[in-house]
Amino acid sequence: MRHRKVENKLGRTTSHRKAMLRNMVTSFLKYEKIKTTNVKAKELKKIAEKMITLGKRGSLHARRQALSFVRDREVVGKLFDELSSRYRERAGGYTRIIKVGCRMGDNAPMSLIEFVRDIEKKEKAKKRLLPRRKREAA
Repeated sequence: MRHRKVENKLGRTTSHRKAMLRNMVTSFLKYEKIKTTNVKAKELKKIAEKMITLGKRGSLHARRQALSFVRDREVVGKLFDELSSRYRERAGGYTRIIKVGCRMGDNAPMSLIEFVRDIEKKEKAKKRLLPRRKREAA
C-alpha cells in the first residue's frame, strides 16, 4: 500500500534523486523552460511552485530556505526579484507541462515544463482573436 507516500522515487537512491531535482530546479528557474520526461516534470513542478511561493514571501528566512535547495545565488536573486514580482497577483499554478512526444532512444514520454505567461498577454491575444466589431466596442 502507498498510503502517505508523497513523491516518486524515480528509480534512484535518495541522494541521487535530491541532487537531480536540485539541479533541475536550478536550471528551470534560470532558463524558465526545460524538456524532460513526464514523471520528472511532475516532480519538478511541485518543487518549483514551492520556490516561487518562497520568492513571493520575500523574507530573509524564505531566501535562506530557497538557498538551501537551489545553491546558486544568482538564480535565487532572480527568483526573489524578477519571478516573484511577475507572479505577485497569481495564487498558484505558475507552471505548465506540455507533452511533446517520445524520446528517440528509449521511447520515454517527454514533456516541456515552462512558466505560464502573464495575464496581460492573454488579454491582448483574446482581443486580437475577436471580430472587428467586438474589438472596437471593447
